[in-house]
Parts: sequence; C-alpha cells; structure tokens
Amino acid sequence: MSLRIYFVRHGETTYSQTGGFCGAIDPELTPAGSQMAEQFAATYAKVPWEAVYVSPMKRTIATAKPLCDAVGIEMQLHDGLREINYGDWEGKTVEAVKKDYEEDYINWLTEPAWNAPTNGGETSVEIASRSSLVIAEIQEKYKSGNVLVVSHKATIRILLCSLLGIDLGRYRYRIGALAASVSIVKFDVRGPLLEVLGDRSYMDENLRNLPGT
Repeated sequence: MSLRIYFVRHGETTYSQTGGFCGAIDPELTPAGSQMAEQFAATYAKVPWEAVYVSPMKRTIATAKPLCDAVGIEMQLHDGLREINYGDWEGKTVEAVKKDYEEDYINWLTEPAWNAPTNGGETSVEIASRSSLVIAEIQEKYKSGNVLVVSHKATIRILLCSLLGIDLGRYRYRIGALAASVSIVKFDVRGPLLEVLGDRSYMDENLRNLPGT
C-alpha cells in the first residue's frame, strides 16, 4: 500500500472573500466556510484515516473539527502548517500594500522565494522549510494509509511545489487552492505523485460558485 496525504485548505473566511492579506491574523470561518467544513466531513468520513494534522489557527481547526468528530480521531496541531506571515501587510488590502510598500510588494511579486513581506514576513523558502518537516514526520510515522493535512492557501501551494519539484518562487502562478479544496499526493518508491488538485466537487454548487473563494 501507499501513503496518501490529503491537503485541504480551510473553508471560507471574510479575507478569502475580499482577497486581503491574512496569514498570522486569525479570523473565524464565515457561515459558508462552516458549511464547506460540514460537507467535507460528510463526504470524506468514509475514508479510513490514519491521522489528521492541522495548522493551529481558528479557521483550520474549525475546518477539521467536523471530520474529526465524525470519525472519532483527534487532530494534531503543528505550527509548521501555519499560513505565511505577511508582516506589516497583515489585514491590509492589496491596494493599500501596493501604495504603502510599493518596492517590497514588487520584489515579493517578482521573487517570493527570497523576498518577504515587510517587517517579519516570510519567504516561500522559509515556509517550505518549516512545512516540509511536518510532511517528513508523516512519512516517517505512516508508511501507508491516508493522512489529512488541513492548512492554508499559500502553505499548501508551496508544499505542493516543493514536493513536485516546481520553483518555489512560482507557487502563486502554478498551483491553485480555493477555499476547502482537496489535493491528494500519493507517496511510493517513485516519490510523490499528484493525483488530485483543488477538487471541490463534494460541495453544493452554491458554495463552489461563491465569489472570491
């Protein structure tokens, strides 16, 4: 048997609606985001899970909880799965960041692998380093079966780029991760294989069609 890791982005928040910078700040799920979590649980409770690894943020915990409750498994919280820290950009709109931090913003757009958001932000290399340690732990503990990882938009895209050999600086342009979407990577002797990317077919159509998610 092979190990499969299911990467799930948290459900909708007000920031995923608006596109503002939300990494270290910790908003709750919207009512629609909670519905996404419930529908994910209803569909994926039948999967035989070995473990559930979760970023220790309100939005990720709330996304994982319905599934964990349904199958009777305890989530494991890992700091390595947190979202990118946007530094001084946290909570601001894209337009405000363009205006107030123009040079840093341009540098970040051009090469986010090595250029971080202003004052305490993280590069994608730093995110890959910390999140990859969690994946290594999963691979060490679970040689086969299914493991759920509930994380964030940038972190999941960076992890997938790292696993698939895609330039970390291009994560925003190569991988999609809409709210509550599911991506699956199989690990075997040939290395990681992307089997599913960004699936949301389990959701009601009205949730899939929400703007900004």
